[in-house]
Amino acid sequence: MTTAISRSLAWISDGSPIDDPFGYGERAVRFLRALRHPKSRLPDHAFELLPWQERIVRRIYGPCHPDGRRIVRNVSMLLPRGGRKTSLGAALALLHAIGPERIAGGQVICAASDREQARIAYAEAVGIVQEDEHIASRMRFADYRHSMVHPLTGSVLKAISCDAGRAHGGTPSFVLADELHAWLKRDLWDVLRTGLVKVPRSLMVVISTAGRGQENVAWDVFDYARQVARGEKDDPATLPILFETPADADWRDEANWYAVNPGLEHGFPDIEGLRQLAREAEGRPADREAFRQLHLNVWLDHSADPFVDMQIYDEGADPVDLDEMRDRSCWLAVDLSSNSDLTVIVACWEDGEGAYVVWPFFFCPADNLRGRADRDGVPYPGWAEDGFITATPGNVVDFRAVEAKIRDLCEIFDVQEIAFDPHLARNMMANLGEDGLPVVEMRQGWVTMAPAVKELERAIVGRNLRHGGHPVLRWNFANIAVETDKAGNRSFHKGKSRDRIDGAVATAMAVARCAAGSSSNSIYESADGWSGEMAYF
Repeated sequence: MTTAISRSLAWISDGSPIDDPFGYGERAVRFLRALRHPKSRLPDHAFELLPWQERIVRRIYGPCHPDGRRIVRNVSMLLPRGGRKTSLGAALALLHAIGPERIAGGQVICAASDREQARIAYAEAVGIVQEDEHIASRMRFADYRHSMVHPLTGSVLKAISCDAGRAHGGTPSFVLADELHAWLKRDLWDVLRTGLVKVPRSLMVVISTAGRGQENVAWDVFDYARQVARGEKDDPATLPILFETPADADWRDEANWYAVNPGLEHGFPDIEGLRQLAREAEGRPADREAFRQLHLNVWLDHSADPFVDMQIYDEGADPVDLDEMRDRSCWLAVDLSSNSDLTVIVACWEDGEGAYVVWPFFFCPADNLRGRADRDGVPYPGWAEDGFITATPGNVVDFRAVEAKIRDLCEIFDVQEIAFDPHLARNMMANLGEDGLPVVEMRQGWVTMAPAVKELERAIVGRNLRHGGHPVLRWNFANIAVETDKAGNRSFHKGKSRDRIDGAVATAMAVARCAAGSSSNSIYESADGWSGEMAYF
């Protein structure tokens, strides 16, 4: 792991003192050790609290303010698959439901992306309780509601999920957010977070494996935790516990496996099982990406078979000053949407040194913007508010607004061509062409797009594409899955049906036309002189 992350986790294994002025950390450890687990191999099925887990528990509950209030209120824990996250999370939930951290009438919530996942943590807690008849006899279970109650105090532990189809009210005192990377919507997260602030001494514990993409609640939570771990944010109430591997680390190096899987030295996950998965992943890129994500906690971008390394793509995020582009030749590419997809215009300039500067102009329907955000798992409302997307009235993109924007760009910049895939674009192309604007067809077939994709890849890998870090465009690039034909030609397609790649497609078109227009030799020109599916309108 990187030095910064290693330093942030040093306290877990270095034996350094952990502040515990009121003994709350010791009290929590004693309670957990008094529990029993049905799968434990210890005598009497005693709950197994390994040294690194004990250090985590002490670090959460020990440090307090002078008046006895716990300092830590948010725990962000990344652990790879097989790290016994659920067992630890269920035990902490019981600490607050029936243990010394309980409060009268307190609500302890096990939350997950769907009902099945939410029930896993709940079932784990029930199994621990039922393993001890003394505890079980004092509880009332309502499994059909996925809840159990401690009648003496009125404390309740229950499971809820994002797909429950209703709003979740209440004032939780403890929340276990399980596998946050799988939460497609943030509605439940927002309800739980705002509910926790109503209760003193409340605690949010997020335990998850790494996810994919940056436009989701899990990325927001763990990226903030990373900033706290690096010292960029001063927030003692947030405890980052981030067992994650750098994206550029050697995924085959077992030293990295042990560094990020603290349970490996204790036998979990199974080292031989990991070795077998790694051998299989050598020849299967999708399996390799899954291994990196789930077992090394490398946070991936959306596509399991990415077009380019997004770390390299991000190197082109230097700001783009559109005013500086006014005197440069400009090429536009337009990708029109059929219904709910994004529509985009991408402008491209050549900087005179073999590099390209691009900037996109996205459009989406304004109706049900929040619903579209939930469907795609990205913040359309925030992007619209920040000016990264233009939301046009209605439930489909208003092509009149797109055409008006193209005309504005032609007034501002020295536009050499406006490239369209003619599908859906005939009327707009005719309107623009009648007014003398330089419209050109660029069909999105193999013959045209394969060399365009190749030129775009060359530019990105060569650090010769500047895009200003536009968040919607980045999301589109991260979504790309690559399809290769028998001749080795590559094209873009969506990794999943809800992913959007329109901006990336239009960028390839714009870069290709800019490359062809800025040099004497077209990137489409073949040995017989044919220049592909290109026609002026």
